[in-house]
Amino acid sequence: MDIKLQQVSFAYSMGTPFEKRALFDVDLMIPSKTYQAIIGHTGSGKSTILQHFNGLLKPSEGEVHIGDRVIVAGKKAKELKPIRQKVGIVFQFPEHQLFEETVLKDIMFGPMNFGVSEEEAKKRARELISLVGLPDSVLEKSPFDLSGGQMRRVAIAGVLALQPEVIVLDEPTAGLDPRGQREIMDMFYQLHKEQGLTTILVTHSMEDAAKYADNLAIMHEGRCVLTGTPREIFADGKTLESYRLELPRIIKFQQKIENLIGKKLSKICLTEEELALEIASSVRRESDEQ
Repeated sequence: MDIKLQQVSFAYSMGTPFEKRALFDVDLMIPSKTYQAIIGHTGSGKSTILQHFNGLLKPSEGEVHIGDRVIVAGKKAKELKPIRQKVGIVFQFPEHQLFEETVLKDIMFGPMNFGVSEEEAKKRARELISLVGLPDSVLEKSPFDLSGGQMRRVAIAGVLALQPEVIVLDEPTAGLDPRGQREIMDMFYQLHKEQGLTTILVTHSMEDAAKYADNLAIMHEGRCVLTGTPREIFADGKTLESYRLELPRIIKFQQKIENLIGKKLSKICLTEEELALEIASSVRRESDEQ
């Protein structure tokens, strides 16, 4: 499912003395089945833009295209329920959304609210609990008896139970330790590949954007100021700095190595593994030339 924003602007409390503009003329195209990262400092408009992807917010100006549906500023949006079933949002601290007495009921709630039978909802819950890395035994437990990391996985299972075509991740690793962050991000990437999801990651983590995303969009003061692949965006550290953003640590490390050896490597490396291979390849080429 493609998502396209055309000249989208948004203001909170529009038409009141408290009006505050949050987005200005945003154009963004997210093709189906791609992994899109949206990056920006606090207050750049990231959280506002993500709520347009399933109609939680409607544009003050412009149009939002979600698959074959269009939300146009100033026009009453038609039935949004199908959109919200197809576009699942995992908010920061999704465990705060848990409320049922058992994990099983919590995962079943969303699908049943959209008309799925109890039997089918149970089937999805049992399949998804293992997919998010939890044992079947947690299904009969209260979600509030679980650890923070386990609660987060249950909340994610609840979003996935809707079988969305698009999944939007709003700082999904906030508050987790480094191991938990890596496990959650790897899990989402595996789901992205195996289920052919369109994945939208809203983050301040340049490392996650470099490692997982196909395309990046940089938000700054409510505007989308840069789009491109990670290698294209991270090739220009000075422009990023002007938007109060830094290069990923791995690219900074690559630059230090290049300064030490006195030459550039053949490409910008986005992961530790890629950098190690590139260094080894450079050493071999140098040895062959000698």
